[in-house]
Amino acid sequence: MAGIGLTLPSKFTHKPTLSSSTSRSSSSSRCCLSSVKMTVSVDDNKQTTFTLKKSEEAFNAAKELMPGGVNSPVRAFKSVGGQPIVIDSVKGSHMWDIDGNEYIDYVGSWGPAIIGHGDDEVLAALAETMKKGTSFGAPCLLENELAKMVISAVPSIEMVRFVNSGTEACMGVLRLARAFTGKTKIIKFEGCYHGHADPYLVKAGSGVATLGLPDSPGVPKSATADTLTSPYNDITTVENLFNTHKGEIAAVILEPVVGNAGFITPTPEFLKFLKKITKENDALLIFDEVMTGFRLAYGGAQEYYGITPDLTTLGKIIGGGLPVGAYGGRREIMEMVAPAGPMYQAGTLSGNPLAMTAGIHTLKRLQEPGTYEYLDKVTSQLINGILDVGKSAGHEICGGHISGMFGFFFTSGPVFNFEDAKKSDTGKFARFYRGMLEEGVYLAPSQFEAGFTSLKHTHEDIQRTIDAAEKVFKNL
Repeated sequence: MAGIGLTLPSKFTHKPTLSSSTSRSSSSSRCCLSSVKMTVSVDDNKQTTFTLKKSEEAFNAAKELMPGGVNSPVRAFKSVGGQPIVIDSVKGSHMWDIDGNEYIDYVGSWGPAIIGHGDDEVLAALAETMKKGTSFGAPCLLENELAKMVISAVPSIEMVRFVNSGTEACMGVLRLARAFTGKTKIIKFEGCYHGHADPYLVKAGSGVATLGLPDSPGVPKSATADTLTSPYNDITTVENLFNTHKGEIAAVILEPVVGNAGFITPTPEFLKFLKKITKENDALLIFDEVMTGFRLAYGGAQEYYGITPDLTTLGKIIGGGLPVGAYGGRREIMEMVAPAGPMYQAGTLSGNPLAMTAGIHTLKRLQEPGTYEYLDKVTSQLINGILDVGKSAGHEICGGHISGMFGFFFTSGPVFNFEDAKKSDTGKFARFYRGMLEEGVYLAPSQFEAGFTSLKHTHEDIQRTIDAAEKVFKNL
């Protein structure tokens, strides 16, 4: 049921709060969500009916206006079925759809909302910045401030270039790696997603994995001819690729913790091996920390694991929820980038003052004592609770977390790579997903996406989520 027993922030008291007296039949939890109608008790004297009617109407209209009715494929709910919900507002750890249903949110705009949605201090800072304008297309002091914060936090970064998305950051870092090394081939890992640029759409994760798409039409063979692939956590295959293509490999790029094929962690020796073999072969090691940056630790996965790559891509959190991306690394490499060097990359909205402002105030909050300890505590409570009630109900399920990032698979596991992840019962996940949505819990609408918590998730949020999961598991 949407929003069972959740207390709304005072600013959102115009939204109805549902009580725990709501009941649903087990058969209705399996129906298409577009037909869901829920009669819930708002108080002792008043009844109201909730539906997804407005979301259905809006989505049907959107399908006539935008391909598939969305601007990013996973949002269409194709892998989980039922009616996509159309969001009206967010605050803290909660979100509301246009029908007024309330949800505990574990997507967090796919990671950026680490301090919670609609943070009052961030919104106030944005309001002040907007008084000066929304875009300059010229240098501003805010770029300097955020750059200093990123450089001081991320071990590998001595210089940084801001862009507008994770995809753009990964495009730029690939061109830079090739320019610096004078080589063309790269190694990426199956299930890792580095944006939708042509060279990366080979055995990619995220929406490509979610929708079961092959390498995308429209990508010429020439664009991927220099992209080599290996299973994640597979040392032998990487060694063989370096031996077969001796002196040709410019870089190895990976998500140091995979978030776009579900939540998959590296084995203890894997990252150390990649650091060693790239150095031995005069190749660059690139960590795509668009998801993991400032989430696993303030310095990202490279701080958490103690492995420093040559180059790093960032996004999401460093823009506080506004469109942003960045790539950075050692000074000698970054000085190849124009106008300091010959490798060209540009962007009209790069260093946008609003994105810089939101990023600065988000990172300031993350520097406060106890931040990552709290994220680890609530996320541990969440994932362990879900796994416990799932196993108690007789389901094969495995999963884990690091700090404020988590995931689980409907398979006994363990899951070391994308092939292991694909053993998951995606049909069961879809039924679980729809059941949780009806219980007021919003998870990523794909078995192959990680989940995220925030500083605004309370222990009450977590317990209500576990209680909802226990109920849904019993009806699967």
